[in-house]
Amino acid sequence: MRLAVVSDIHGNLPALEAVIADIRGRDCDIVVNLGDILSGPLWPAETADLLLAHDWPTIRGNHERELLETPREAMGTSDAHAFDALREAHRAWLATLPATRWLADDGPGAEVFLCHGTPDDDMGYFVESPAPGQARAATVDEVAVRAGDCRAPVILCGHTHRPRIVPLADDRLVVNPGSVGLPAIHVRAGVPHAIETGSPHARYALLERGARRWQARIIDVEYDHRAAARKATQNGRPDWAHALQTGRIPPESHH
Repeated sequence: MRLAVVSDIHGNLPALEAVIADIRGRDCDIVVNLGDILSGPLWPAETADLLLAHDWPTIRGNHERELLETPREAMGTSDAHAFDALREAHRAWLATLPATRWLADDGPGAEVFLCHGTPDDDMGYFVESPAPGQARAATVDEVAVRAGDCRAPVILCGHTHRPRIVPLADDRLVVNPGSVGLPAIHVRAGVPHAIETGSPHARYALLERGARRWQARIIDVEYDHRAAARKATQNGRPDWAHALQTGRIPPESHH
């Protein structure tokens, strides 16, 4: 079984289209989507339309929850932009998405668990840990604690936008595919920090079930990131434009 994993698209339509084209050439059995799908100053409605046409197994992220539950006047700018662009059919689709799910009830897919943050928190960091200035890679022990009682051989997570593959001592495999649509973020809550990849690529993960165990790798995909940056600038988000072009947050955000 070969599985493609996307996450954190954030309405970046050209990045998603490039990832879909790349996946198409890799003979995948299924594609799954780990949430944070539409929010941001880019193409939320067009991204929703494309994903509805593909009908992949999908879970919601924290931004889907916020789009559905937060009053419009209390939303952050990324959620508000998406909220204003989405149609009723898009909102109805988001309302159907579970917070977590198993990929399948039987076969190799029954070994795969999908969550956005951690198994019990869509805002939780799984394979990263906050640190002043720049988030650090979580230790294997930290990842194991966060996996908790989830006994899935493969646990897929997103949220933190930086790709990472973490084998645990008991042979469970925790995989964050990184972000399709936004290669750097700045988190102001709690301990302010950045999470950066340092390049503008769209990213996803490719997993394969071999005779004995699952193996994973991260795929970097080039796309027209300058067009995405222009869109962010047009919609009043130069911080996103900088992140989309460089994979880093703007220097002034570090202060």
